Amino acid sequence: MASFVDRVVLHVRAGDGGHGCVSVHREKFKPFGGPDGGDGGHGGNVTLVVDPQVHTLLDFRFRPHVRAGNGKGGQGGDRDGANGEELVLPVPDGTVVYSESGELLVDLIGEGTSHVIAMGGRGGRGNAALANTRRKAPGFAELGEPGEQFDVVLELKSVADVGLVGFPSAGKSSLIAVMSAARPKIADYPFTTLTPNLGVVRVDDHTFTVADVPGLIPGAADGRGLGLEFLRHIERCAVLVHVVDTAALETERDPLADIDAIEAELAAYGGLEDRPRLVALNKIDVPDGRDLAEMVRPDLEARGLAAYEVSAATREGLRELMFAMAQAVEEHRKSAPPLERTRIVLRPTAVNDSGFTIEQDDEGVYVVHGTKPERWVRQTMFDNDEAVGYLADRLARLGVEDALAKAGAEPGSPVRIGMREFDWHPTVPVGDNFVPGPRGTDRRLDVDEVRAAAAERLAARNARRVHTEVDDEWTD
Repeated sequence: MASFVDRVVLHVRAGDGGHGCVSVHREKFKPFGGPDGGDGGHGGNVTLVVDPQVHTLLDFRFRPHVRAGNGKGGQGGDRDGANGEELVLPVPDGTVVYSESGELLVDLIGEGTSHVIAMGGRGGRGNAALANTRRKAPGFAELGEPGEQFDVVLELKSVADVGLVGFPSAGKSSLIAVMSAARPKIADYPFTTLTPNLGVVRVDDHTFTVADVPGLIPGAADGRGLGLEFLRHIERCAVLVHVVDTAALETERDPLADIDAIEAELAAYGGLEDRPRLVALNKIDVPDGRDLAEMVRPDLEARGLAAYEVSAATREGLRELMFAMAQAVEEHRKSAPPLERTRIVLRPTAVNDSGFTIEQDDEGVYVVHGTKPERWVRQTMFDNDEAVGYLADRLARLGVEDALAKAGAEPGSPVRIGMREFDWHPTVPVGDNFVPGPRGTDRRLDVDEVRAAAAERLAARNARRVHTEVDDEWTD
């Protein structure tokens, strides 16, 4: 089995955030110690990093499911949970990451380039962090947020300056073996090369890389042979070199027909029209091969192609070919735009951006979309009435309730936020006038008890205070 893998499907899952802790400080002679529940730790991220020591995606073929560490839960005594361990995956230079739907996510080029493909979930806050002047001892905490989970496709596109293309047994592997230190498999039968080979060529002060692509045949762009699997490896090449077998035994083949067939496949694949071409007329050590090379060279030059008669066996003409490659690569590097550091673009939130949107689906459900509302719902302990009341307060302060009313929602209308669907009942007492009840409860959720509005209760309390002060004066 070949040890070169250039396309894998990776099932990625980041770490989940740890839950916050509900705890009240208890110590002898300190009856009101206050809340001391710690926060949960954040889940670990899954990050891809370009490693020059990695040349294939083979490891992911046998380990396609990867997961980062989960965050630890908070504890009493104001002890926060530990963050989950980040998972760093080394990938080869030239790895392209696509979503499951085929959308390009990131193109990883250059040693040390990294990208977070799955974000870990946030850790939930403990009740110590949720305490305020009105809710001094919360009886709830936030749940940890689940980490991102999805499938991505990793494709490897070799980063080479020169790509050798041609029919099987044209001598591409032999050429790269004599020009560089690469040692590809060489044999006297077609399709010897099953994986791309990469070699470094040095000519005087010039250094460039050469990729040996497995042999192409007519129909390769449509999936015939091995060409479709490896055509992607010449996408990044600055120069393409046609390696032509001038000593082929097939009578129906000739160098011009071979080049036309390969060009047809490159055109069908697309995106390679602007690359400069060179032609290496190989195997001139064979008498018939030398004669044929001399015959077709004027025709190639008439097409505007620079042709070089070479022999991988005797190394004849290789120096001229390598100098031509070096010159073409140097011209490409000079014409390429200078590399710039990735610019950080700051996009401030628009003034009229509420942070959420509301739409009504075909079933009449009002769906609330937004990062904050969806995250708040995921982190809410729905088996705790106080936590549900706290969620209602946050949504009301964000403006969700007002927006629902403007959208036409009525009390009892179905509303969906994230994965939760519930009947909407406008929260009556919201804000500073709301007085929390015992820990873990919320009187607003008690449907059996008809409670007065916050303003009415505040007025009644002030009236009782006035009567009490008057009674004290009459007593004195």
